Amino acid sequence: MPLRPDTLPPASSLWSLHRPGDFLDCYSVPSTLSPREAADRGLTLPGWAAGLLALRNALVRPFGLKTGEPDRPIFPTCHESDDELVLGTDDRHLDFRIGLIQQDGRIFMSTWVHPHNGWGRVYLRLVMPFHILISRGAVARMATGR
Repeated sequence: MPLRPDTLPPASSLWSLHRPGDFLDCYSVPSTLSPREAADRGLTLPGWAAGLLALRNALVRPFGLKTGEPDRPIFPTCHESDDELVLGTDDRHLDFRIGLIQQDGRIFMSTWVHPHNGWGRVYLRLVMPFHILISRGAVARMATGR
C-alpha cells in the first residue's frame, strides 16, 4: 500500500510550533495533488467520521469548546503557499493544526497538537484511536496514480 507513516519534512511550518510534549504524527502517499487539492479530496469525512464529529460537538459544546459553525469550517486556514497548507484552530484545552505539504512526488499530512492543560491531554488520549483511523483514511484518499 502506498500509504506509510512518515516524518514531517523539515520545510514544514509546523516545526516552528512544535515543542517538547506536543503530539505530532505524519503519513504520506505518492501524489501529484497540490496541498489544497489534497485537503479537498482527503478531508471530506466519510459518513461514520462525520457522525463521530457531530457526536463530539454535542458532547463538548457544554464545556465551551469550539465546534465550528455552519458557515465557517471548524479548521480554518492558518497558512497557505504553493507547497503547504496548514489548517487548524486554538481552543481552551489545546491548539491543533493539520499540515499538508507536497514534496518529491508525495503528499505528507501531519497533525500537531499542543495541549494546554490536563483536560487537553485527556481529550487527546480519548480521540487518538479515531484520529488514527480518520487520518490514515484521509491520506489514502489523497493518493494519485493508483
